[in-house]
Amino acid sequence: MLELAPAQAKAQGPPPLGLYVHVPFCATTCDYCAFYQTQPTAETVRGFLAGVAREADLVVWNRPADTVFWGGGTPGMLAPRALTELGEVVLRQGGGRPGEWSVEMAPASVTPQRLAALKDLGVTRISMGVQSFQPALLEALGRQHTRQQALRAYAWVRAAGFASVNFDLIFAIPGQTLEAWRADLDAAMEFQPDHISTYCLTFEEDTALFVKLSQGRVRLDVEKEAAFYTEAWERLEAAGYAQYEISNFARAGHQCRHNLNTWRMAEWVGLGPSAASQYAGWRSSNVADLAQWRTDLAAGRRALTEPVALTPRILAEDSLIFGLRMNEGVALPALRTRFPEAPWEKVDALAERLVQEGFAVTEGGGLRLTLRGRLVADAVGGQIMDAFD
Repeated sequence: MLELAPAQAKAQGPPPLGLYVHVPFCATTCDYCAFYQTQPTAETVRGFLAGVAREADLVVWNRPADTVFWGGGTPGMLAPRALTELGEVVLRQGGGRPGEWSVEMAPASVTPQRLAALKDLGVTRISMGVQSFQPALLEALGRQHTRQQALRAYAWVRAAGFASVNFDLIFAIPGQTLEAWRADLDAAMEFQPDHISTYCLTFEEDTALFVKLSQGRVRLDVEKEAAFYTEAWERLEAAGYAQYEISNFARAGHQCRHNLNTWRMAEWVGLGPSAASQYAGWRSSNVADLAQWRTDLAAGRRALTEPVALTPRILAEDSLIFGLRMNEGVALPALRTRFPEAPWEKVDALAERLVQEGFAVTEGGGLRLTLRGRLVADAVGGQIMDAFD
């Protein structure tokens, strides 16, 4: 058992606790996806469900989970009975129904039977990986659903009565024009989901898209990416979707609490192969291999890789990087109190420079990025890392 790290030992009261379950099953691999996944069989699904139950038994739960998030992979590929079995583990080990329970679903995997199983468990939020409504762009991404499947899935989700529905959209797809991006945004807003996430396509190593990039078959266009960003921000805000993080927009009361707690450096337990945890003073990830994960659990141990003790310096750095991605920014006095060991002279100098150059503003001791600053948030994160070196 890992010992309590100093940063957690000094914490004043428990932060919110999240529970993340990685469901690693996908029918096919999308061209842009770098997440761990494998094709399901009856044996691997049974082993996965038994493994999650076993892993949850090995965690020392010190309080109930406030939020739950099932990601993947495609959690919606599980049969209704399997969804129920997995959900019962969450309810038993997580301390009952959480305040927010999100499940990612691909449009092609949505069925009334699966939705009924999730609703009976107490799931409150469905996040649908729509990505685009245009056949040519879906094909460019390697997605296996059609526009019609997405629309039908959304109708079923709404009919089932979930409290909140999110659409994931991707932009800067090879061959995508600004006009096509506007059309996707308008199509999404027409259905009035409660939340919309817009992600700039990234070329991760070991993906089909990265191979195409290395071969010169597709190209990066940074200026066009900036135009896509601002188009989404302006269009969604005008339609009543308030931006609360670089990529996330919500109607009032529909922000994703699980993600907010993560960005604010709270705690979460990750179950399943490749799932990450930040809990009891440590940060770690499970091995990204279903068979090895199961082998370790059979031996009575969690398959954790490279655990890192969460020092105040690490948490302060990450609180700034992720906090500045949120529109609310960061409360510097509160962070200074929480993490007094951080290099605050360097942080203050960086904050002053960001303000002088128009990338940030200060209000009541808080620091937040301007529109111009949000466009270069990754670069700002790099400067924060330099300040902590």
